[in-house]
Amino acid sequence: MDAKTSDPFSSEAESLPDAGVMGRLWLPKGLSGNVVKDWVDRRRKSIRPWASFVDQRKFSKPRNFGELCQRVMRNLNTFHSNYTFICLGLILYCIISSPMLLIALAVFAGAFYIIHLKTLEKKLVVFGRELTQGHQLGLAGGVSFPVFWIAGAGTAVFWVLGATLAVIGSHAAFRELESSDIDELLMEPV
Repeated sequence: MDAKTSDPFSSEAESLPDAGVMGRLWLPKGLSGNVVKDWVDRRRKSIRPWASFVDQRKFSKPRNFGELCQRVMRNLNTFHSNYTFICLGLILYCIISSPMLLIALAVFAGAFYIIHLKTLEKKLVVFGRELTQGHQLGLAGGVSFPVFWIAGAGTAVFWVLGATLAVIGSHAAFRELESSDIDELLMEPV
């Protein structure tokens, strides 16, 4: 097999004159710079204005449990892109604020890159089986697991999950519905 076609880090940056920073990154084939850019652009286009998102006049205590559920479902639907950026911001804060976590991520990326380079030279065979890309990721994770353990990655993951659920859950529960959402709820067939 040609090394160029089996290279999961292949990038079309050479063929695209205006590929920019994202096009020059070495990303796996399924996660090319264009895919990431398109995803971010779609999220950015569907984002609601932040001024409306944090407008304190539109927050109130729900009257009952049914209204709470309606608010949560509608607000999750309405502000899903805002919530995505909040979650990504909390992840970024957690990574940047922990130097050991940065080192652990660097060890993982380095281990995966070295394993990838070895497979380009010669196919790695372990116990009579060729290592797929998933196996390579697993091997890199196994090699870097002790560093993640020392860095407290488990704690960081649970902190991000808890903070995300607290921020998003409280916003979705206490943010009043838009007037168009209320009209739509009243006009739904029973």
